[in-house]
Amino acid sequence: MKKYIALLDIIFYVIFPLVVWHYGREIIGDYYAMLVSSVPGILYSIYRFYEIKKLNVFGIFMLGNLIISTLLDVLAGSAIQLLWNNVFYGYALAVLFAGTIVFKKPIALYFGLDLMELQGMEKARLKPLFHKKKIYLVFVLITLAFALRDVIQATFKIWLINEYGVEAFDKGIIARQVISWGTSILTVIGFVYISKLLQEEKVFKEMIRNLRNEHFDKGVRNE
Repeated sequence: MKKYIALLDIIFYVIFPLVVWHYGREIIGDYYAMLVSSVPGILYSIYRFYEIKKLNVFGIFMLGNLIISTLLDVLAGSAIQLLWNNVFYGYALAVLFAGTIVFKKPIALYFGLDLMELQGMEKARLKPLFHKKKIYLVFVLITLAFALRDVIQATFKIWLINEYGVEAFDKGIIARQVISWGTSILTVIGFVYISKLLQEEKVFKEMIRNLRNEHFDKGVRNE
């Protein structure tokens, strides 16, 4: 799945919603077409959550984000209110991300710990390394990028709504995905740089060596 994640994102977050919106709105109306168009993305998000197989910070955020965004859509009651709810929620997420920076707990750092743990790393030994000045600063910048992404998306959606009304829905889908990809590229660059910094740490080198030895031992036992 990891190899095709970009393609799957396009299919479930862009193509399906656009198809349902353009071909379903005349049959079931704008509001219900918006709701139905989100179903494939919701199911896909649930599957990605299932793939994590662990209720860590990253998993809790994914699940919470899915539940809240779905509730806001269902409770909107109209197509235009659904669009405005997405704007408000975007700003709320930006405040959440910024708040984790203010309280010196950048959420990207905890995402990084969770993802490393899924690779077999020891979270307790990684955490002190992640709080070293240079590495911590990169996590702060990544978290800031998350906040800016949501601010840009929400602000752009305001312009789209004022300019096009409910017709802003499909344009918002495309804009959201493009902005998300841009943020993802910056995030990957940040994590690559963090990985480079970690390679200089003795503790991290030892963890990598132990992990390789474990994989080697398992391979020998399976032969």
